Formats: sequence, structure tokens, C-alpha cells
Amino acid sequence: MPATRLRAVVGVMTDIDDTLTRDGAIEPAALAALHALRRAGVPVVAITGRPLGWSEPFARAWPVAAIVAENGAVALIPEGDGLLVEYAEDAATRQHNSARLALAAARVQREVTGATLARDSPGRVTDIAIDHSEFTRLDEAAIARVVAVMREEGMNATVSSIHINGWFGSHSKWSAAGWMLQRLFGRELGPEIERWVYVGDSTNDQAMFERFPLSVGVANLLRFADQLTVWPAFITRAERGEGFAEVARAVLAARRPAGA
Repeated sequence: MPATRLRAVVGVMTDIDDTLTRDGAIEPAALAALHALRRAGVPVVAITGRPLGWSEPFARAWPVAAIVAENGAVALIPEGDGLLVEYAEDAATRQHNSARLALAAARVQREVTGATLARDSPGRVTDIAIDHSEFTRLDEAAIARVVAVMREEGMNATVSSIHINGWFGSHSKWSAAGWMLQRLFGRELGPEIERWVYVGDSTNDQAMFERFPLSVGVANLLRFADQLTVWPAFITRAERGEGFAEVARAVLAARRPAGA
């Protein structure tokens, strides 16, 4: 990634699972990188398929501008000593979809052998998640069948490094990126998209890889090589949180005056 392009960077957007974390816990290198970016005035927005309940303690503890959970459905924004929770859809829509989500989850578990809800499901408010690699293993055929059932139910469906997520509505990681830039900074993403880095690790980051010129996959993305149709512009040498730290170091080094 050329330093000339990195000098213009004003912020970083990132996935969480297996991009910042390993086995569900943030890696020390990634946490240190988040602090270094904060000190340098480079905001970080994390966008994840994880639920509201799972994300809340991290939104409070990590030096991030916001975490958007459930693939763009709900934003957790630190403010002072508190935390603002804002939704992409209104309460009536969420209530209407709640019953539909329950029915879809039941159908998936009924029709796909071995399919179980993710253990973080009690914290979910706008989607369902089926575990395929965190605590349960599903093969590629079962994963494909889960996705097919979700789509037959009229849901959006994406596959992360650990879960298959399904939801109703038009929100996505991409919509979350634009929402947060407008909500946090009062700016439109389109005119400055070349000044934001996006970091991800899985097939559900492809829409972001396609749109962000400065898109980066941490090295463990390569395990999905045979499933990717869209690649990031760059790939780190290191995996997971160490890979994110590699990106942060490059961004910060490009911002330093010559000779500093």
C-alpha cells in the first residue's frame, strides 16, 4: 500500500471477529493499535455481525468511535461515560420482524442437520446467527443450505468466519459505513471513500472490499480463497489482530513528518 495514499487517510473501518480477535478475545496487538490510532486522531469504526449484547462491553472498553452490530442494524456510540444505542430501523419494524426471525430460525434448525443457533443469540435483536465454526462445525454443503433457507424466507444472508447471519431489511455493513460517517462526523462517505481504510477477514467483507479502494484483508482471509469472488486491494503479512496492527502501523507511519 503506497505511503502516498496512506497520508490522506482520515479513518479506519474494520470487522471484529478474526480481524481484531482470536477465539472471541481481542488480541493485544490489535488493542494497542486501536489506542495508537486514537492518540493520533484517527477514528476507528468497527462493523460486525455480532449482536448488540455481545458488542456492548467492547464499545465501552475499546477506543473506538462506534461499533455497529448485527451487520448494520444497531450502532453503539460511546459518549462521555455512557453509551448511545441507535437503530437503523424503527421499533415497529423491529417488532414485526421479530416473529419472522423466530420462524426462520426454527425452519433452519429443522431442515439443516446439525444447524444450531450461535451461543451469542440471546443478545441479538434484529437477526439470527447459525454457528458454523465457533463452537459447532458445519461443512460447506450445510452452510450453503442454511444460506439457501434464509434466502427462501426473504432474508439477507452472509457467511462470516464463524457464523451464518440472516436478517430482514436493507441494512448491511456497507450501509453502516455511510450511516456512521454521517452520524459521527456529518459527512458523506462517497466523496472521501478513498481516505478510509477498510479491514476484514471473510467472505462477508466482499461488499466492502469491492467499494473501498483502500481495502485490506488480514492474512487469514486466504483460507477463504476458493470462496472469494471479490478480493481486497491489499493483504497483510500477519493474521487476525497482528494483521490489523500491521495496517495501523502503516497508516501512522505515513502520517509522520519526514525524518520524525
